[in-house]
Order: sequence, then C-alpha cells, then structure tokens
Amino acid sequence: MPDPSSPAVTLGKKQLLPWFVWLLLFFGTWLAIVISGNHWQTLRDHYGIAVAMIFGSYCAGSTPMGGGTVGFPILTLLFHEPATLGRDFSFAIQSIGMTSASIFIACRRQPVEWPMLRWAVLGSLVGTPLGILFLAPHVPALVIKIVFAVVWCSFGVLHLYRLREITRHEGLAPGAHRFDRRAGLLIGLLAGATVASITGVGIDMVIYAVLVLLCQADLKIAIPTSVILMAANSLIGVATKELTTGLQPGVFENWLAAAPIVALGAPLGAFVVDRIGRTPTLFVVSLLCIIQFFWTVKDEWAALGLLGLTGALGGVLLFNLGFEVLHRIGNRFDRRGLRQNPTAQVAASPLP
Repeated sequence: MPDPSSPAVTLGKKQLLPWFVWLLLFFGTWLAIVISGNHWQTLRDHYGIAVAMIFGSYCAGSTPMGGGTVGFPILTLLFHEPATLGRDFSFAIQSIGMTSASIFIACRRQPVEWPMLRWAVLGSLVGTPLGILFLAPHVPALVIKIVFAVVWCSFGVLHLYRLREITRHEGLAPGAHRFDRRAGLLIGLLAGATVASITGVGIDMVIYAVLVLLCQADLKIAIPTSVILMAANSLIGVATKELTTGLQPGVFENWLAAAPIVALGAPLGAFVVDRIGRTPTLFVVSLLCIIQFFWTVKDEWAALGLLGLTGALGGVLLFNLGFEVLHRIGNRFDRRGLRQNPTAQVAASPLP
C-alpha cells in the first residue's frame, strides 16, 4: 500500500484547496495592482525577466535553489542592473514563488525535516534583519556579485562529484535529530546574517548541505525543507527592507512582470521533478552554477584581475572543504548508528 505522505500519491482537488485559494488571492491582487496602476507597459518593458523566471521558478521548486539564483545573474550579468537590485529582487520574487511552492508542498504532505526547520526560521528572524541593517549596506556591489558566484559555484562543484551518493540517501541517518536545534539555529543566524542578507539567496543551500551531508537526508526531505526555509527567509527579508531602507528602485517593476510566472512555476517544478527524477535537474543546474561563476569573473575581470580570481577560487575551495567536513562527520555518525541498530532509519514528518 503506498505511503499517503509520499509525493508520488496523487492528491485530489480537496487536498490542494489551500493552494488554489492562495493562487486566487495572489492573482486577484496582482491583477488589481496592474489595472489600478495601468502597468501594462511595465509588463511589456520587463518581459525578459518574466521569461527568465520560467526556468528560475522551476529550479526554485525542484532544487535547493531560490528563484533568485536565476534572477540575480540574469539581472546583473545579462541586463547589467546593479547587484543591490538583484539582491532585493531575489527576496521579492522568492516571497511569491517559494511561498507558493511551500503551500503546494504542505498540501501534498511531503516529508520535511520540521525540527531543524523551525530552529532555522527562528534564527533567520534574528540573523537576516541584522545582516540587512548592519552588514549588507557596507558590502560593495562587486563583493555582492562575487559572493553570489562563489556560493553557487561551490554548490555546483559539490554536486558534480557527490551527486550519485546524495541521490542514494533514504530517510535520515540514525541519530540525525541530535543536530536539529543547534544546527538549525546556527543556519538561521549565520547564513541569514551573511550570505542571505548580502545576496538574497543561499540560506536554502546551507540547510540543504547540512541535511544531505551531515544528516544523510533523502533529497525528498532535504529539498522541500530548503524550499520552505527560503520562503520564510524571503518574507523576512522583504518585510525588513520595506520597514527600514526600502527595496531598491526597479524591484517592483521586475517583480510585477515575473511574479505570475513564479507563483505557478515553482510548484510546477516540485511536481514535475517527481516524474523525471532529481538527478538530471541537479546535474544541469550544477553546470549552470559553475558557468555563471566564470561569466561573473569575465564580466568583472577589469576590477578583479588575477588576484581577485585567486580569491574567488579560494572561496569555492573553502566552501567545499566545509562540505567535506560535514560529509565526514555525517559518515562517521551514520556508521556508528548503523552498528548500534542495523535496521535504523529515521523518517521526517510530513506535517509539523
């Protein structure tokens, strides 16, 4: 008999009712904004970001990457917009796409590592506003772009040499819950205050790395968990920006054009990837993460030079060394748990 918490189980319209209500409220509000403000020309002027976010929103729902992971390089590298605009757009667009995907995940009762997630959201409530207010304003635009490029290149490298192993995990390793409180809180505080506040993305990748490397988590647990954390972090980021410094000029126009795409695209990604498998998607996205790194270096070569390239490559190496430390610790405690109980396997709860 199939597990009712499995994503493979087909759900009826009744189970998806909260998601349909969300879509009705969102599209009603979006249409009211467009009509009342006569923003039809704005939509035409910014159709490019809407097209780009078709792929971005698919990635947001099917991988541990926020939609801003595509939106940021498109805006900064292709459209040559300021990095601060790319960061604020990431927060804004993910507050729709990742929220939509999170509601869809909850309706489908997909397993989520809720104990760690709760503490990560709590840490983000403190860390992200502190980073936005006290760190991000002092970070130069070039550094924002390089931090983004380094973080996601590191993600790509990790998957190119560990993808087969990561995709074989089932459930959670025995004893994985011992890390819930401390790991979740540190992820929220540190990743929220640093990489997320600077680039608008990244906290989802951090919790994903902890889950798959330290806790040996199944991708069907790790990815939904990372999606929900990025949704919460984006809402915190947008609220903090609106209540303090305000979003960068140009964010609203790009958001207005792309928001309808991501509201549907991110949940669609979560649905489609269950049919085609996560390995092909993660492999392609990992390659793109590495490509955007070298694209950024080429675009900023005049400012970076050989010294800057060396520093950026050093950052990728440092991140992957950190991943290796997590992997080795996870392997040790996984083997210890299996020796004590060879049949042990921890499952994540589909609902909090």
